Amino acid sequence: MSVTAPPTVLRRRAGIAAGAALLTLAATGCSGLGRTAVGPVSYTTDRDEVVTVHSPSVKGCHEMARGGARKVENRTLIDMIMYTTRDCSGRGTAYVATTFTDANAARALPWRSYRFVH
Repeated sequence: MSVTAPPTVLRRRAGIAAGAALLTLAATGCSGLGRTAVGPVSYTTDRDEVVTVHSPSVKGCHEMARGGARKVENRTLIDMIMYTTRDCSGRGTAYVATTFTDANAARALPWRSYRFVH
């Protein structure tokens, strides 16, 4: 004896499956969008010039102006890591939390790149 579900139950199950598939597609599509750090990153160069980058991407390594930075202000919503190299590598790092500022000592190497913690 074979048991089959009534048509309303089958339609409900199909609707749930279709909804779940659409939700999965929507979530996958949104993850590819270029997310930003919402807010500015400002830094002062060795020539006392202030550079401001508004809402930089949270992905990748961000190279700073030639000569690097002595002071960095993170007014974004995401914490960042500062590097003394141009490619966000090496041990000379500093963690700058959101809404915080970091200033290098006079004899320290300047910050040359940064990336976001996400």
